[in-house]
Amino acid sequence: MKKSKRRKNQWSNELNDIIRGASGGFLFGIPLLYTMEVWWIGSYTKPAEMSIAIATTFIVVFLLTRTEGFRKTKDIRWLDAAIDTVEAIAIGIVCAALILFLLREITPETPLQETLGKIIFEGLPFALGVALANGFLSGDRYQSSDSDNEPTINPTVADIGATLIGAMIIAFNIAPTDEIPMLAAAISPPWQLAIIAASLLISYGIVFAAGFTDQAKRHQQQGIFQRPPSAKLSWRI
Repeated sequence: MKKSKRRKNQWSNELNDIIRGASGGFLFGIPLLYTMEVWWIGSYTKPAEMSIAIATTFIVVFLLTRTEGFRKTKDIRWLDAAIDTVEAIAIGIVCAALILFLLREITPETPLQETLGKIIFEGLPFALGVALANGFLSGDRYQSSDSDNEPTINPTVADIGATLIGAMIIAFNIAPTDEIPMLAAAISPPWQLAIIAASLLISYGIVFAAGFTDQAKRHQQQGIFQRPPSAKLSWRI
């Protein structure tokens, strides 16, 4: 019984680490996903150049994993850091592939070399975000006063303000570019709805499952945006 519970906790911790890493990857890599120059580079890159890019990124991600990483625990041994580096690159590549598929930049008809090139050159920046996951949003915006130990501003107002600021930071990197109207014109309504659903799921993971910004303290706040219907379920997981 204890062994089964321990194994369940290990899988739960691993899932939380993967969600945290993927969230860091999305925060870091989303602007590049909407950059056609990266698509073009991937389309015309040869396998040898892809291998060099992966090897170079491995070194950078390995060093970042030793200092930040996407797990709550630090990698003390070099072997653990190397394994987590491979996992970080894999998470980045999978996340980039899913988004490129949603954006219809890769389809079953896309040539294999072009597909690999796009996924790799979009996935490697994601891997950097995965390796920096613990460094993202590590502070706490709910600072307590010395006198009453209560938030300095209303939690709901703080949530709205933080949401607007975060949205503007992401939007300013993407909205003015030509890629947005180009993608919108090329993608059918069902795929646009799928992108909306994926965006909501990713946002939920970043806010309620990734463990950023002292998540435990935020769940104790009384703001109306801290209680989505499934928040309790994800908190237990």
